[in-house]
Amino acid sequence: MHHFFIPPEWIDKDSISISGEQVHQIREVLRLKSGDGIVVLDNTGMEYQVELRDITQEKVIGKVIKQGLCRNEPETKITLYQALLKGDKFEWVLQKCTEVGVTRFVPIVCERCVASIPSESRFERWKKIIVEAAEQSKRGIIPDLGTIINMKQVCEEVNGFSIMPWEQENCVGIKAQLNNIGTVQHVNIFIGSEGGFSTDEVEYARSKGIVPVSLGNRILRAETAGLVTAAILMYESGEIN
Repeated sequence: MHHFFIPPEWIDKDSISISGEQVHQIREVLRLKSGDGIVVLDNTGMEYQVELRDITQEKVIGKVIKQGLCRNEPETKITLYQALLKGDKFEWVLQKCTEVGVTRFVPIVCERCVASIPSESRFERWKKIIVEAAEQSKRGIIPDLGTIINMKQVCEEVNGFSIMPWEQENCVGIKAQLNNIGTVQHVNIFIGSEGGFSTDEVEYARSKGIVPVSLGNRILRAETAGLVTAAILMYESGEIN
C-alpha cells in the first residue's frame, strides 16, 4: 500500500481527512478509488491502515482500520553531516540516505566547497525530497534536515561516536573502528565535498574526537561515500540482515 505522512490533526479517532497536494496524488496520479487502502503516518512513529471512503477534488476521507507502531525505523540513529555539493548531487544524497535509514541530515560548509548556499526555495525542495523518500521506503518518521553550519563549528559542538571517511586515511579502516561501536545508539558521519576535506580540517576534527577512517582502496565520490558508510553502519548494527 502507498504511504503518506499527514499532520496528526488530520486524524480524528477512526477517521482521517486529507487535503492539499496529496489529494491530487491520490486522485489523479495513483487513481485510487473508494475501497482502496493506504497507510498514513503522523510522524510520531505511529502508522494507520486506512480504507478510502470518499475522494473529491478537495478532500480524501478514509476510515482507520488498524493502527500501531511502525516497525521500520532503525534503532541506530545516524546523523549525516554532508558538505554542500554541486547540482542535484545533494538531493540524491538526501533521497538515498533516507531510504537506507539516516535519521538526520546537516548540510555543512567546508574549505573546498564550491556549491553555493541554497535559497529558501531550494531548502524547501530538499525537505520535500526527504518526505517523498521516507514515504517510498516506508519509514515511520521523517528524517530531520538541520540548518547549514560551518565545519569547524560542527566539530566544536558534536558529541558521541563520530567517524569521517577520508581518502588519505591508511591506518584505520571503517570495519576496525566499528568493532568498537558496542551498544552505541547514535553515530555521526562526516562527508566532505567534491574536493574532500582539507588536511587542516581533518586534523581539527581528529582533535575533537572525530575519527578519520578508510572505506578501502577505491575512492568514492562525495555523493556516494555517505550512502555507503550509512549502509555499512546499518549492516553492522543488525538493521540489515
